[in-house]
Amino acid sequence: MSGLQAIRYSRGRLEVLDQLKLPHEHKYDQVSTSEEAFDSIKSMRVRGAPAIAIVAALAHGVELYNGSCKASTTDEAISYIDSRLDYLKQSRPTAVDLTNAITHLKRTVRAVDVSGKEKDASGRDAIIDAYIAAAEDIFRRDTETNLLIGEHGSKWLIQNAPTKSADGKVSVLTHCNTGSLATSGHGTALGIIRSLYSAGHLNHAFCTETRPYNQGSRLTAFELVYENIPSTLITDSMAGALFALKKAEKNIAAVIVGADRVVSNGDTANKIGTYSLAALAKHHGVKFIVAAPTTSIDLDTETGAGIKIEERKAEELTQISGAVVGKDGKVDVSRMERVATAHQGIDVWNPAFDVTPAELIDAVVTERGVVVKGSAGTFDFKDIKPER
Repeated sequence: MSGLQAIRYSRGRLEVLDQLKLPHEHKYDQVSTSEEAFDSIKSMRVRGAPAIAIVAALAHGVELYNGSCKASTTDEAISYIDSRLDYLKQSRPTAVDLTNAITHLKRTVRAVDVSGKEKDASGRDAIIDAYIAAAEDIFRRDTETNLLIGEHGSKWLIQNAPTKSADGKVSVLTHCNTGSLATSGHGTALGIIRSLYSAGHLNHAFCTETRPYNQGSRLTAFELVYENIPSTLITDSMAGALFALKKAEKNIAAVIVGADRVVSNGDTANKIGTYSLAALAKHHGVKFIVAAPTTSIDLDTETGAGIKIEERKAEELTQISGAVVGKDGKVDVSRMERVATAHQGIDVWNPAFDVTPAELIDAVVTERGVVVKGSAGTFDFKDIKPER
């Protein structure tokens, strides 16, 4: 598993890697309150559906541990926790992991047996202890989940790859960042790539820059280079040419992406540009794989039309920040500049996500196994999420 850590936690203390400063600078921000977590998530200093849920859950746990709850009854304690979680839920509305984590945490505090302690500090403390333990468990289970996704996904791809090299290796393309920086470790889509590489089945990994926020060039490229995985960066608009010109030479077998939300029929919300990659993959006979923990599967929403798509500010598309490159060609991490990349008077539409129709998706890989379409051409998630 990767040695990179986006989240560092011990009880009562949470540190989050500022991903806006990557790949040139490693800086951890201490997050001690729900307000600090909200800002870290909203500004995308932390991003990735699993990591967002973990940071929100743990941040409130930290403030509870440090005495933020002044409730005198158990009902007041639950009401306080609810209000903080409802606030955190608004930080990034598209990813379902955060909603699922909040629902789980609310159920947890209501399940605590406080009989006879309703107006006692010991009842309040029991609720707080249960919350903290549940938040820590979300963090722990995410790593286990990612390792299983990597195992299931890599095996499925090798068994179903439309092309392989003579020694059984494949190349893949990924989009956005779905690795250790987006999770508690290993990653989802990038976790499958890591598993392919560690098993000796990966020829080459291609990653898109992922405009407009460049999570691919800033983060995924960083992770791939960090682990010496053979890799190449392309612009988002080069994917069609890559498939047309390099598929046979490089044995490009799949596009592997993460997911912010997979709904009941298999429609998938993910970083903007995913839909285009799926359409290109279908045209060129390349498998399209979604890697998603079951916490990202939303069976209460029937189709992608019901997914709320976050729209972000215009400046993310018309301006960019980065470290200055000196005349000697070296990056000076002490000098960060923001520059305009477009006319500042142009109108901008900047959706953070798009929805890929289920018919363009070949497989959804979860920690409980791989889901493919049945004879009717539709996804059925009941076997991997039977508790609904």
